[in-house]
Amino acid sequence: MDKPGKITVGLSGGVDSAVAALLLQQQGWQVQGLFMKNWEEDDTANHCGASADLAVAQAVAKHLNIELRTANFATEYWDQVFTYFLAEYKRGRTPNPDIMCNSVIKFRAFLDHALVQGAAAIATGHYANSATKDDQIYLLTAKDPNKDQTYFLHRLTQQQLALSYFPLGNFTKTKVREIAHQASLPNATRKDSTGICFIGERRFRDFLAKYLPPNPGPIKTPEGQLLGEHQGLMYYTMGQRQGLGIGGISGHKEAPWFVCAKDLPSNTLFVVPGREHHKLWSKILEADNWHWINTEHNLLTNAHLLAKTDYQARIRHRQPLQQCQIHHITSDHYQITFAKPQWSPAPGQAIVLYKDGICLGGGIILRTL
Repeated sequence: MDKPGKITVGLSGGVDSAVAALLLQQQGWQVQGLFMKNWEEDDTANHCGASADLAVAQAVAKHLNIELRTANFATEYWDQVFTYFLAEYKRGRTPNPDIMCNSVIKFRAFLDHALVQGAAAIATGHYANSATKDDQIYLLTAKDPNKDQTYFLHRLTQQQLALSYFPLGNFTKTKVREIAHQASLPNATRKDSTGICFIGERRFRDFLAKYLPPNPGPIKTPEGQLLGEHQGLMYYTMGQRQGLGIGGISGHKEAPWFVCAKDLPSNTLFVVPGREHHKLWSKILEADNWHWINTEHNLLTNAHLLAKTDYQARIRHRQPLQQCQIHHITSDHYQITFAKPQWSPAPGQAIVLYKDGICLGGGIILRTL
């Protein structure tokens, strides 16, 4: 993509987006910033981090001498991200709202808004790369494997990628901090944000209970021994250790308990002792709802590619890439067999495929086998 002049950077108040804006400015772009506010349901003095983030974004914009605009996509976020988030938890699954947020808010609502405002493209502080070959845009992994965020970007389309820049793709986090210090950016030492996309850090169970009320049920071992009571299957995820409310149990070795399964019909939460318990590990899983970034990698229309065995995948952010094979079952339903057992895959989470540093796309985990 040629540099046409005006580009809109999503300024969040964090150091990554600030350095992204700085780098683009140094490259000769006419940079403008956009701050997004996408959550209004329970803004309070304790939870409304948006006002603090906006103040920092304004300070960054002033320091860089760029215009900063604001936009509110709260309706879009509620309708397209948060309702999905709640529906998945109701089903006993563990969704990843960051992935949906990128797909429909940051790279759709934000992108559309920026284009209407006269920008030729947008940029974010994500750690990822892209490249063009034969009229196809490829999403590539970042230089820093510990910060690579292609897992969260795997549902982007060709159109979205063609109009998006990732200035931090070839930098480590350490280097980004160094650049921020050298440029005296006002947020050079600001802590990275965590928590739910645009909602922030919360006591998760308390937050979720506002929308999905408690529904207590039994906590059992796979053998059927009753150990205690859970507050609602939606409050727990596969592999969870903390917050189970069960301690040492007579007849069991002294080991922490981990969630290994949920049964919605009986409203039962199953747990096992010890992180290495065999019920927490799986070599085979099934996934559907696949999205392929490039036509050539679409395994549904290029079935011959399934014969290849050199795919890699990850089932969570920052997980080292894992060797796997993939087999088509029906429609966009695939079975993935890993070379080594994977710890606690969670239905509702994404599995993302890679080959030779290219992010191919991904699907949503259905079940383990």
